[in-house]
Amino acid sequence: MKNTVTLAILAAASAAAPVVADTGAAVADYKGMGVGIGAGIVGGLAVIGAGLGIGRIGASANESTARQPEMGGRIFTNMILTAALVEGVALFAVVVSLLGINK
Repeated sequence: MKNTVTLAILAAASAAAPVVADTGAAVADYKGMGVGIGAGIVGGLAVIGAGLGIGRIGASANESTARQPEMGGRIFTNMILTAALVEGVALFAVVVSLLGINK
């Protein structure tokens, strides 16, 4: 989580750098700052949501296995599949948010 927050802050800081116009004059384009901050917020929320989702999946799987130990193998398989889907969606959201910085 700490590394993700650091990545979001660095992404926002790098997008906030002033852009020099083609004429050679130092003209600051602060539109990139808003895009970078927005991308950092979106990426952070995606990671927080994925962490909460995977935590609930693990807690529910442990509770289910405690109630019916004989189903532990099937519950574990379903837990891993669901956690992978949640992680995939979160990774997709982070990539899309970081792609928005380059525009």
